[in-house]
Amino acid sequence: MAQDDPRTLVSTDWLAAHLKDPDLRILDASWYLPDTGRNPRSEYDAAHIPGARFFDIAEIADNRSDLPHMVPPVEKFMSRLRAMGVGDGHQVVVYDGMGIFSAARVWWLFRLMGQFNIAVLDGGLPKWLAEDRPTEDMPPIVRDRHMTVRRQNHMVKDVTQVASASKLRNHEIIDARAPSRFAGAEPEPREGLRAGHIPGARNVHYATLLNDDGTMKPPQQLRTIFEEAGVDLAQPAITTCGSGVTAAILSLALERMGKTDHALYDGSWAEWGMFPTVPVATGDA
Repeated sequence: MAQDDPRTLVSTDWLAAHLKDPDLRILDASWYLPDTGRNPRSEYDAAHIPGARFFDIAEIADNRSDLPHMVPPVEKFMSRLRAMGVGDGHQVVVYDGMGIFSAARVWWLFRLMGQFNIAVLDGGLPKWLAEDRPTEDMPPIVRDRHMTVRRQNHMVKDVTQVASASKLRNHEIIDARAPSRFAGAEPEPREGLRAGHIPGARNVHYATLLNDDGTMKPPQQLRTIFEEAGVDLAQPAITTCGSGVTAAILSLALERMGKTDHALYDGSWAEWGMFPTVPVATGDA
């Protein structure tokens, strides 16, 4: 079992023990790829961990962008969280219906906004249900709570910054996609994108960081996985993936290992793959 840390990852045992804490706030941040046929809001309405609010990563986003679930404007993030009754002084635990998947994105988003008292539920809702722990189908009673946001701009990168890092090789760019997509051996699921990866990137498929039950592997195992993928952990890191969701699983793993100099490429391959002016590499790293 992973060591509980309310700023990165907590166990189902930890959450069960703290479930009635007055300053605990739980978020269901489930999100699924379209081909799964799953509806996260409907699943939340049917059953969620007691007290959980639903965090819609597709709506709490920058909807002015053509790219999916990009970082929302600060004002939108603050207003949505206030309406959910989540704010300063709260300990937040975020989970999803896959184990560790979209919850990591919300963990990273809170940290980007300067809110560090947030942890991902290790193993998520599947582990909670497997242990026959309680759920409910009623939304919680919500009271507004002010949230102070101090955006940490160093934690996010745009296409220009990533292109510079790729050219100068002064960061380790780590791609969370499956090896076949990274190598350009299969077409991208989003129409109109080139296949391949950012030149100089290393491939650490997010699934390799997780155990069979959806929990995250211990820090030393995580470190070995990154090193065996050729990642120089002495360099600052930029995580990336298809659309900025599973990249956050890499970010969470790096933080669990004690590596703090990492940022996330928000546009990820959804942006890089459609830009005709940036180079694309194929094959293994």
